Amino acid sequence: MKKVKIRLASLLFMCFASTASFAQLSSAKIDSLMQNALQKFKVAGASIAVVKDGKVIHSKGYGISSVETKKPVDENTNFQIASNTKAFTTAALSILEDEGKLKWTDKVKDYLPEFKMYNDYVTENFNIQDLLTHRSGLGLGVGDLMFFPDGSDFTAKDVMTSFQYFKPVSAFRTQFDYDNLLYIVAGEVIAKVSGMTYEQFVQQRIITPLQMNRTFVGSLLKDKSNLAIPHSSTSGTIKSIDFYNIAMGSAAGGIYSNVTDMSKWMITRLNKGQYGEDLKSSLFSLKNHDEMWRIHTVMPADPNPRYNSHFNGYGLGWGISDAKGSLKVEHTGGLPGMLSIVTLFPDQNLGIVILTNTQDGGAGLFMAMSNTIADSYLGLDDFGWTDKMAQWMNQDKNTSDDVTIDTWKKVASVKNTKVKNEDFIGVYEDRWFGKAEVFLKGKQLWIKCLRSPKLNGPLAFYDANTFAVKWEYQAMNCDALTTFSVDEKGKAQSIKMKGISPNIDFSFDFQDLDFKRVAK
Repeated sequence: MKKVKIRLASLLFMCFASTASFAQLSSAKIDSLMQNALQKFKVAGASIAVVKDGKVIHSKGYGISSVETKKPVDENTNFQIASNTKAFTTAALSILEDEGKLKWTDKVKDYLPEFKMYNDYVTENFNIQDLLTHRSGLGLGVGDLMFFPDGSDFTAKDVMTSFQYFKPVSAFRTQFDYDNLLYIVAGEVIAKVSGMTYEQFVQQRIITPLQMNRTFVGSLLKDKSNLAIPHSSTSGTIKSIDFYNIAMGSAAGGIYSNVTDMSKWMITRLNKGQYGEDLKSSLFSLKNHDEMWRIHTVMPADPNPRYNSHFNGYGLGWGISDAKGSLKVEHTGGLPGMLSIVTLFPDQNLGIVILTNTQDGGAGLFMAMSNTIADSYLGLDDFGWTDKMAQWMNQDKNTSDDVTIDTWKKVASVKNTKVKNEDFIGVYEDRWFGKAEVFLKGKQLWIKCLRSPKLNGPLAFYDANTFAVKWEYQAMNCDALTTFSVDEKGKAQSIKMKGISPNIDFSFDFQDLDFKRVAK
């Protein structure tokens, strides 16, 4: 449910544009580039659409929906679009604001009295736009463990009351830190104001009017006959992984769509909310179009000299920046095995959407292809994005793998260390995440998180009072180091955690947990 970030710092020194630009890409050229990218990034399947001047100029699927069935991806294959859902959530709120049913500056607590932040001032002043702009003062991905991995029993009410337990990392409204939970709260505001569930409102008021006929919100997905299956290529081989059940997180990342329907969405957004015959219908007002595409949270501009960017920030469900003098409006999305990007250049009347079904490689593919297509319209040279991005990702993966491999090598080297298991056995509780139990499973020390069943696994001695845990959940690399604090008698009293891999997904926010021993 996240905005995927591709770190390009290692490429910046190469990113100078030459004096020779290359032509806008033909469909045949996009075909060739996509086929090459599938191989380079080890991606099972992907689809892409490009819209220009109100028309679809390319729309096609590539590769396969599943390594088991070998069913080809086509332009109507549905993918989870993850955090690209956030723009639909802000559009839904825009519709309600246009109808006078809420105001952007309304206090969240006036709609949801149970909503409580980390101090009284922030609780009292937190407004609807604060839910959407990643400026709460809380850290990156805070609380995402409530729905990562899937299968937990946390509810939207749990989310609304959890923020009081987190420690801020910055002053309120001063710093960008990406947040999924607050979009879940935004979905609850939509439900409260509209009298419908979030899923029903978006389906009826946005998806249906735009005739996005194969697009579904969360649990409303019924037709799975042309649905891409998530995969991972982390091991070097493309393998299918379990489908992620979005559950309560629909407003943060719950939409299933395809490039045919997303083309309609992009054209509507490029038309400032107008759609239908002769653009006589409006999804939302021009005022709220501008509000969604206005920077609310300022971030540093991209230093990449290739694009000569002057500003960068987050609007309402969109990232806002400039490239070569053209406005750029963009968002990415990521769930296990599902990675996507939507890029709009309003000044060029250009939109690009890419949907993929493979963890790790999908992000490289969508960034390389989106940049390559955009560059051709911005008058830039052919930078060779696919080869450069693949090279960078391989280097980054190797560095991360080295850390992980070294950790488990150390675990293996000390496997015969005697551990007083009874000093660690017990029940521990975190104020927002609930209880975890440490117990013996056979002769092996084990930990399980009671509200998130997939987070359970063996505790292997690492060093001093630290153990490495290999979770049952392996769809993503999220194994962790677990450190116990002990009293003067050596009996554990608390637990802190952190991910092992430097590239662990930020939604596994183990660092925010603070377990204290409690009675069973």
